[in-house]
Amino acid sequence: MTMDYGYINARMRGMKSRLLSHRALDDLIMRPDLESLIADLENSPYREDVIEAKGRSSGIDCIENALRQNFIKTFRKIQDFTRQEEEAKQYIVIFLHRWDVQNIKTILRGRNIHTTNEEILECLVPAGELDEVTLKELLKQPDIKAVIDLLATWRIRYAKPLTESFAEFMKTRDLAVLECALDRYYYADALSAVSAPTYNNNLIRDLLALEIDVVNLRTVLRMVRDRVEPADAERYLIGGGKEFNLKKLRHLLALATIDEVVKALVATRYRFLSTIPESAIRAQKISVIEKELERFLVKNGVGAFLLDPLSVASVIGYFWAKHNEIMNIRIISRCKTADFPVEHLREELVYV
Repeated sequence: MTMDYGYINARMRGMKSRLLSHRALDDLIMRPDLESLIADLENSPYREDVIEAKGRSSGIDCIENALRQNFIKTFRKIQDFTRQEEEAKQYIVIFLHRWDVQNIKTILRGRNIHTTNEEILECLVPAGELDEVTLKELLKQPDIKAVIDLLATWRIRYAKPLTESFAEFMKTRDLAVLECALDRYYYADALSAVSAPTYNNNLIRDLLALEIDVVNLRTVLRMVRDRVEPADAERYLIGGGKEFNLKKLRHLLALATIDEVVKALVATRYRFLSTIPESAIRAQKISVIEKELERFLVKNGVGAFLLDPLSVASVIGYFWAKHNEIMNIRIISRCKTADFPVEHLREELVYV
């Protein structure tokens, strides 16, 4: 068993060494336009994917297609060589299911605000169990109910939480009802998959519990900003967090301002939020806080590389590092199309 993890660890470290360095990301930031950014990516580990994408698209679409293909290819490769290790495979499935959930949310959001299929398709990453053909079929559905019905017809696991919460969604017309049902199902499903008390499962459970804390904190921030009654807001919370039980979350929901929430978190591992400029907090700018929470999760995930090499840790570390690299390149390419000032662009990225 451990021999296989030694092999997996060596492969993951090899793949990690091919991720873009801090300096390579800075070089991408300095490129004056999308064309030179694409040229740079052609001289990077994304070369094959960029060349293939150039045959089908140009500009931002070319970069998005290349990143999407690279991401899918990378994870299929990892799935192939971890096949013998049950717990490593388990984590990969949990990680890839997250993309299924993200893709379903994206389709539901698109249907809710009547976005075009092309625009929705560009945001999808068919890296999980729902492949591109399946996602395109879901996109053909005229409305939210039809999307959920098709998921149910195909017996796709996520139909269950969506069907169960659909009546409440119809009553409130608040998409957060469906999104929360998906999250709650995803995390409960993931936690039950790693319930046996092994070193690897404990590692995975810890990370999942941390993610649940962050999901709940984001909910608290939005609810406090929008002055939602605490009793109503509670419906959107998810169980299974590490630091916040329901009692602590209720206490946060009862606070009057974002500023008070941030101050209340000083006694927790989220005290880093108090370094955010007070002007942003007073202006109730949640996006700034959410960015810091995202940064915290990424650094925590990538930090798994420092744990036991004969465990699932290197797989966890690599997944987070790769996911972060792709998000960084996407941010850079989108900012190039919007003439975003270079000095502010660095602040948008997460360096690990």
